[in-house]
Amino acid sequence: MKIDGRFWLTKNDKSFLGAGRIELLEKIAQTGSINAAAKEMKMSYKAAWERINSMNELADHPIINRTIGGKGGGGTTLTEYAYELINTYKRLNELHRQFINRFSEAGDNPEHLAQILNRHFLTTSARNQILSTITQITINQIHAIISMQIAGGGTLTSSITAKSAENMHLSVGNEVYGIIKSSDISLTTQKPQEDENTNIVEGTIESILSNKTHSEVSLKINEKYALVALLPNEEAKLIQEGQKAYALINYSKIIIGS
Repeated sequence: MKIDGRFWLTKNDKSFLGAGRIELLEKIAQTGSINAAAKEMKMSYKAAWERINSMNELADHPIINRTIGGKGGGGTTLTEYAYELINTYKRLNELHRQFINRFSEAGDNPEHLAQILNRHFLTTSARNQILSTITQITINQIHAIISMQIAGGGTLTSSITAKSAENMHLSVGNEVYGIIKSSDISLTTQKPQEDENTNIVEGTIESILSNKTHSEVSLKINEKYALVALLPNEEAKLIQEGQKAYALINYSKIIIGS
């Protein structure tokens, strides 16, 4: 046995798009006719029209244009909205297939599947989980240096083992999370000198929340993200809200998640 599943999109609790309906739309686009499309799919015109009508009733915009008679004898074409639906469905269906394939290794073993699910839906206590896109991977003997573009602007670099990069199938263009513990971030208001093993991320102090011993400091780095650092109070007293500051993060302190 193996894990499998069909992909459907529903709307208002009704079936909206599935593989068969997408194929029907594509056949209409190819033939210019609902009747011809139905024949190619070995279904009746009535069954094909019922599917088209059902989609039309649920869609936000019409999905077909019909012409009757005239010089060309009439026919049916898809609207731009219909083409958008086809492309959206295909992309989501491909992601669904990838999702199923990643779990197929479990076979008929429920416990193995539970382990895989826990691995892929891992949650972490780390305060900083920054969505980024890999721009470069440099293998340096046993280490892999991962350069990333942060969603919303900015860059991060992580150093992980080359084996980890291989096991995660990392490649340029992959979206990943840079995961950083708040205690692994230090802050300074003076622009530091470049260091080949340290990320220097510029931002603005957004908030400071303190208890008796430590302060949680939020550094806004772009419109989407703020880095949260946990500092001893004696260090936090040296900064103020609204002040420009720099986060210092060693490459080895950034875990890659995908």
